[in-house]
Amino acid sequence: MKAFIVLAAVAALASAQFKCPNKDGQYEDERQCDKYYQCVDGIATTKLCPDGLVFDPTIRKINKCDQPFNVDCGDRTELQPPKSNNNCPRRNGFFAHPDPSVCNIFYNCIEGEAIEVKCTAGLHFDEYSGTCVWPDSIGRQGCAAQDKKLKDGFECPKDHQLVDAQGQTVAHPKFPHPNDCQRFYVCLNGVEPRDLGCQVGEVYNEETQKCDAPENVRGCEDWYKDSEDAAPTPKARS
Repeated sequence: MKAFIVLAAVAALASAQFKCPNKDGQYEDERQCDKYYQCVDGIATTKLCPDGLVFDPTIRKINKCDQPFNVDCGDRTELQPPKSNNNCPRRNGFFAHPDPSVCNIFYNCIEGEAIEVKCTAGLHFDEYSGTCVWPDSIGRQGCAAQDKKLKDGFECPKDHQLVDAQGQTVAHPKFPHPNDCQRFYVCLNGVEPRDLGCQVGEVYNEETQKCDAPENVRGCEDWYKDSEDAAPTPKARS
């Protein structure tokens, strides 16, 4: 109770010290980035953004509290004390995984509730931008190497970029299986392999990068000749 009275007194004092401009509205505190003043008829009321968000006077909406990576706080370096829990350093915001070796997982905290989010294959979370980016653009240290080899030993080729008919680099290149016409590999963002397969009756066409009729793929014309209903027994390509 005493603590509440003290905080109320401090807020009242701050409001009394802030001089409202002629126009009603919301105005930033000069030192604390998540504190602002609501001015009505020349009377200031001290306000705080939800923990983890900061005040942006340039936002035209009524709610001017936003993620810190979207706001230039300048000299307003102070913040309210954090209300943290296990995975949320503050009640709101995007935060890196507490284990510094886990760089591809982060938490979206909304009023203290943490939602685990995994970056797209090959990307790392950047707390300064709140997004997933290429590892070499942020250089996070201590990140654990991800297992990028499938059980059959396939790995995405390094320093090997595929281009499409327009000369653009293929974001998720595909590769044929060495001895199974129905199967193929996809390298997500060129680095994380997935083992996929065409539906029964089709085989993978390396030239078109799509599943196709067996007669259109050299070496796979007779892939289903033994059985049209059952999955084929793997055989080597000719």
